[in-house]
Amino acid sequence: MLWKLLVRSQPCRLYSFRKMQSTPKDKPFLACFTFTTDRQSSKENERTVEKLCKFSVDIRKIRRLKGWVLLEDETYVEEIASILQQLGATETAVASILERCPEAIVCSPTTVDTQRKLWQLVCKNEEELVKIIEQFPESFFTIKDQENLKLNVQFFQELGLKNVVISRFLTTASSIFHNPVEKNKQMIRILQESYLNIGGSEANMKVWLLKLLSQNPFILLNSPVAVRETLQFLQVQGFTNFEILQLLSKLKGFLFQLCPKSIQNSICFSKNAFECTDHDLKQLVLKCPALLYYSVPVLEERIQGLMKEGISIAQIRETPMVLELTPQIVQYRIRKLNSLGYRIKDGHVANLSGTKKEFEANFGKIQAKKERPLFNPVAPLNVEE
Repeated sequence: MLWKLLVRSQPCRLYSFRKMQSTPKDKPFLACFTFTTDRQSSKENERTVEKLCKFSVDIRKIRRLKGWVLLEDETYVEEIASILQQLGATETAVASILERCPEAIVCSPTTVDTQRKLWQLVCKNEEELVKIIEQFPESFFTIKDQENLKLNVQFFQELGLKNVVISRFLTTASSIFHNPVEKNKQMIRILQESYLNIGGSEANMKVWLLKLLSQNPFILLNSPVAVRETLQFLQVQGFTNFEILQLLSKLKGFLFQLCPKSIQNSICFSKNAFECTDHDLKQLVLKCPALLYYSVPVLEERIQGLMKEGISIAQIRETPMVLELTPQIVQYRIRKLNSLGYRIKDGHVANLSGTKKEFEANFGKIQAKKERPLFNPVAPLNVEE
């Protein structure tokens, strides 16, 4: 989810440059990006509509979401559909792709074919590529600079990232491919230097770096200055190099996307809320690094939510990981545990923590234990004759 919140820029469509130049100067800006509400003032391209209908595309969906596509004079419905079919897409899949990403039909077929070749660099076969396009059509039909994309893909491959990871980046973190490849190389060098400067070993650096990128590719959108400032700030706060490495690993690199002022505010709030010393606070942060990441309003809301459920500050200090849960999740889990007779305010706060999978597994164990009979009815009784 964090990845989605951190997307910084919107990519440009794969329109041909010639097409963009031919757009009338007096054409309303929004007409290029949203559906038009004045059907009488703009006439749809009948040939485009007919061709889309031929491929069983629901025209109503396109009119409702991106009707401007139907107003374009030059479209490539048959050509784009042909490229998809050559990859192995079924008629149903083609229709679904064009309904969800109708701007694909104004993309130059040559450009789309180049895009296909680029994406095949990280896909095992055409079948896998079709599945990805079906799932993320906008990612495939959207790009900023294809030559830069190619250079970045090659750089990530040389770095040691697996193709399956790079393909995931293409669909869910496409903004990192908008960076010039030299900027991405610079950030990688900064991360490597920072890792070594805080005590990381040369032998473990590649594994650490690849894991960091796999977990949070958006770290490449940061500036080198921000990385250095964050590390220096943590050192001033008294964290050892080993502890900083721990925080980086647990926060998956999101730490670099925070400014020192924001971290300072969270630290001050937590210190006052838990009424603890600097040393005690540092131990809390090492247990729950999210104390650095979450803003003051978020921390305040979660602490108040827990206290409303009868959980004391002392209990939160003992199990700070519970602050990683939203108030809604806390309420849901408390209700489930209450159904088994557990009273959270009397203890067992640790049972609230963990991922959904971890909580459900723990809940299952508690439930099984609750339903287990007090004695084994099939066990032999030791009775003297």
